[in-house]
Amino acid sequence: MIDLYYWTTPNGHKITLFLEEAGLDYRIHPVNIGKGEQFTPEFLEIAPNNRIPAIVDRAPADGGQPLSLFESGAILEYLADKSGKFLPKSGRQRYRVLQWLNWQMGGLGPMAGQNHHFRNYAPKKIDYAVERYMNETSRLYRVLDKQLDDNDFVAGDDYSIADMAIWPWIKPYEKQGMDLEDYPSLQRWFEQIGQREAVRVAYARAEEINPQNNVEMTDEARKHLFGQ
Repeated sequence: MIDLYYWTTPNGHKITLFLEEAGLDYRIHPVNIGKGEQFTPEFLEIAPNNRIPAIVDRAPADGGQPLSLFESGAILEYLADKSGKFLPKSGRQRYRVLQWLNWQMGGLGPMAGQNHHFRNYAPKKIDYAVERYMNETSRLYRVLDKQLDDNDFVAGDDYSIADMAIWPWIKPYEKQGMDLEDYPSLQRWFEQIGQREAVRVAYARAEEINPQNNVEMTDEARKHLFGQ
């Protein structure tokens, strides 16, 4: 059993996508980041960086005590190795997958996240910041679009944790000011992934936990999300 500490953000969705695809047993512990639940002592014992997602594996492969992990990329790699799915055990293809996983962790996620913030949440509009992060998001979309010109999936012929990491960051493309028609190979891939049953189930679970992904941007929520 995997205990998943989760909220309905792109990084949270990565892990529900994997768990549904792999058919692993899990239970969700919602961590409402708008209410500051990521700062409770109980959560910080698992995720000292006060960010979701985090997991506790109650039955780790080594048979030892429960194992806790934070950082979505590390969690995906761990779960892939544990289940033997969506990441080759060795060889060149393993590193092709991991390079695109790290591309998302170090590039697409942070840049699109800043794009979201300055376009949608910043209390004052800063034109330079909006333009800066929209341009970088667009550049990253072009990189991904080119990669998908000759590949069915991000890292090649097979669906992998790289796709699961990237897709939730593309889903809110409209909030990023992007038009998928400008990136035809990316659009083809995006629509293909969106039709997978596990993706539908994962996002249905998100809807149950946080209908319409609502975040009431009160002063308290801003403090918890942006002021720490």
